[in-house]
Amino acid sequence: MELRQLKYFLAVGEELNFSRAAERCYVSQSAISLQIAKLEREMGEALFERSSRSVRLTVVGAQLVSIARHMLELEQAALALTARRQNQLRLTGNMTFAANALAAIVRVREHHPQAEIDFVLKRFAEQIEAVTSGDCQVALIRGSVERSGLHVTELWTEDLVLALAEGHPLAGMEHPSLEELAAYPLLLPKRSEQILLHRVVERAMKRSGLRLTFGPPVAVDHTASAELLNHPDCWSILYASTAESTPTTGLVFRTEAQHRLQLPVSAVVDASIPETAIQRDLIAALADTAPERSA
Repeated sequence: MELRQLKYFLAVGEELNFSRAAERCYVSQSAISLQIAKLEREMGEALFERSSRSVRLTVVGAQLVSIARHMLELEQAALALTARRQNQLRLTGNMTFAANALAAIVRVREHHPQAEIDFVLKRFAEQIEAVTSGDCQVALIRGSVERSGLHVTELWTEDLVLALAEGHPLAGMEHPSLEELAAYPLLLPKRSEQILLHRVVERAMKRSGLRLTFGPPVAVDHTASAELLNHPDCWSILYASTAESTPTTGLVFRTEAQHRLQLPVSAVVDASIPETAIQRDLIAALADTAPERSA
């Protein structure tokens, strides 16, 4: 028994006319008659009483109608699972990307009104795991990741923000250089707690042939910006989004003169899974949310 045969059977049962049923199913009358005959042979019973003037359901045929409808409803429900999955997407990132994520989702839904896109907050390691496990289809991260099976698209480059106490010798400069900053200790959490920021500044200093010194590590329950007030001879670096939400009392925020303290913001996907139109458009929309770079 095939679902196609049940579709033809229901069409004839509802139209009580083979010709109209054939038109409704966009097949020839001979094709629909052939499939009904096959179904009757398989059932071992006639499903229709045919005459030159009319077509009527037999007792067995009438009983089969509700079963056939239920089976076709189950088929549609199964197909809908695929359709919903194609229209659903989970984007993961941290809270600092919430504005970018929401702006991109709004733009995608203008072209895909049927799309259901969730923004899920996760920590970095959890974001990558969510993509590899299939829990999320896109991860929005700072930095990059080198892992087999993942595809990384760089969306924009983000300048890190220099934070200094108002009394710091470089606070009056609009764009202090790395060479000038290298004369003062850097204030950050331990490397194990903020490895990305450490890597960015360490690589920038090494490329410029400069030596980096550190102030006391920032405790887990403290912020670097607040600790600068206790160590005004130090400097620190923040993500731009973090700087925007940090109180400025006693502090000044600057950018490095040659934009050497920066890192990429990237979208990470599972390279083994075919890209959907919604996923492709979401990544493009995220790239369009890149903040304007200061001069």
